[in-house]
Amino acid sequence: MLLCIDIGNTNIKLGLFEGEQMRCHWRISTDRGRLADEYAMLLINLCASEGIALAEINGCAISSVVPLLTQVFTELARRYLRREPVILGPGTITGMKINTDYPAEVGSDLVMNALGARHLYGAPVIVIGFGTATTFVAVSAQGNLEGVAIAPGVLTSGDSLFRATSTLPQVALARPASAIGKNTVHSLQAGFVFGFAGLVENLVARMQTELGGGARVIATGGLAGLIAAETKVIEAVEPNLALIGLRMMYDLNRPEA
Repeated sequence: MLLCIDIGNTNIKLGLFEGEQMRCHWRISTDRGRLADEYAMLLINLCASEGIALAEINGCAISSVVPLLTQVFTELARRYLRREPVILGPGTITGMKINTDYPAEVGSDLVMNALGARHLYGAPVIVIGFGTATTFVAVSAQGNLEGVAIAPGVLTSGDSLFRATSTLPQVALARPASAIGKNTVHSLQAGFVFGFAGLVENLVARMQTELGGGARVIATGGLAGLIAAETKVIEAVEPNLALIGLRMMYDLNRPEA
């Protein structure tokens, strides 16, 4: 089995693949203070809950936007899996050109999302990631990553607003009954849910024009389902795009290849 690990600023996604099929997957909080042994114990328990032993894992692929944890999970793979992980970085084969001014600046999670979306839905495709930031990745009809738009994340925006205003309460993100809020809670929910839906529609329209039209629009991330329900431009929600992209990257770079 192949263990794929996508390390983000807020969450770490883990997925176990048997061939092309994902057998199980988990999402845990990103904790920069944890050591390799601590993450290993967590992984052992997660696998045990599915009846899987670490000895069954014969490959590991990692993408990370947290350099400190890249080393931590590399140590985990070497010590507990007895495998050298394939890590997305300079020189890694992805089968996708990155046509930006500075390709190395494009986050590894965005590249993996693009790979996964292109594999599942073809090209052109626009991938929207609802994470710490709200990201829009444009993949051309030729299958290349043409560029990215980055906006504040839904939760990040909320945290900033609540810290800056002493009278506004923290609220659960849920769909309000109407765009015109009749109380503070519904007013905040309308601004976040419908406001971000409008952001999505505007940026997607502009990217569609620049890509020449016809791009499918796929969303991923924890809040993708909430925002996707409020706009017709998002065709599908796929929470595991990055893990699927990692599996494809591993196939291109695995040691035996």
